[in-house]
Amino acid sequence: MHAPDAALTDETPQTALAGLLDGLPPRQAAQAVDRLIGHYRGRTPTDAPVLRDRSDVAAYAAYRMPATFEAARAALAAFRARTPAWAPATHIDIGGGTGAASWAVAATWPRDGHTTTVLDWAEPALALGRELAGQAPSEALRTARWQRRAIGDGLALPDGTDLVTVSYVLGELTEADRKAVVAEAARAAQAVVLIEPGTPDGYLRIREARDRLLAAGLRIVAPCPHGAACPIEPGTDWCHFATRVRRSSLHRQVKGGSLPYEDEKFSYVAAVRFDAAPAGARVVRRPQIRKGQVLLDLCAPEAGLGRTTVTKRQGPLYRAARDVSWGDVWPPEESSPSGR
Repeated sequence: MHAPDAALTDETPQTALAGLLDGLPPRQAAQAVDRLIGHYRGRTPTDAPVLRDRSDVAAYAAYRMPATFEAARAALAAFRARTPAWAPATHIDIGGGTGAASWAVAATWPRDGHTTTVLDWAEPALALGRELAGQAPSEALRTARWQRRAIGDGLALPDGTDLVTVSYVLGELTEADRKAVVAEAARAAQAVVLIEPGTPDGYLRIREARDRLLAAGLRIVAPCPHGAACPIEPGTDWCHFATRVRRSSLHRQVKGGSLPYEDEKFSYVAAVRFDAAPAGARVVRRPQIRKGQVLLDLCAPEAGLGRTTVTKRQGPLYRAARDVSWGDVWPPEESSPSGR
């Protein structure tokens, strides 16, 4: 997916993270990371907080917050492209932890005032998130409310909430709690954006949640170009996308890598209760550029999954195809912001 334009880059947690985590021993962080990896990939659903103490939270923030932020920002930018005239006045981040999705909301609507409430069951995560947000340029982040709350059955949200985000959380929940969280988000919110890791299991959780959002009367606006059943046969493939993440020096130490970047793969769904048009078609794999032609794998409203070939003889469309990225709308829409 394309990098965001300048209007969407003001709010990033990297600088605040660097200051708060300065001096964190990489070995200590790496040990905590080993335990957390299984949780964020969704292999160990639980009914207890995953982040137990300050050490866990610091390790998580160094290891996962930059990638979670970029994935959430990519999903929100795709959602914003379908709803350009809409902006949230109220935002609730369920299971928001250190606030990656809340930073992404502030980056997506940097000039639209909104209030943010972050709900999480881990007090150490909320404490660090509050510290990070206190250094943010955005008033919405600096004034955000950080509330300890059990995430699962019994969670109650205010009626008429504009936007609910649930980012990299569903995989941490038991099946019953997962269903309850999606149901409550669908009941209370005007718009719901759910993000999970771009793994087969993460996709299946998004697919299940998508069905529940549709059953609750919401309409899908991204990434799907339709509200029909997902055309992917489970077990044969999965719908996911990728976004590039800049690595800090601490990030590279904790992850044991040398490259200054990595690509974060994620699955997501965005749904609304108001009028909004889904995309015409979505590029669901990396385009294949060949001599004189570009092969695009698309999910389209009528045809479902399929491949289209754009040749050099098609002139402007061919030039557009050479620039299109995995996750983009096809054909390009001039009115869409260059989000992701």
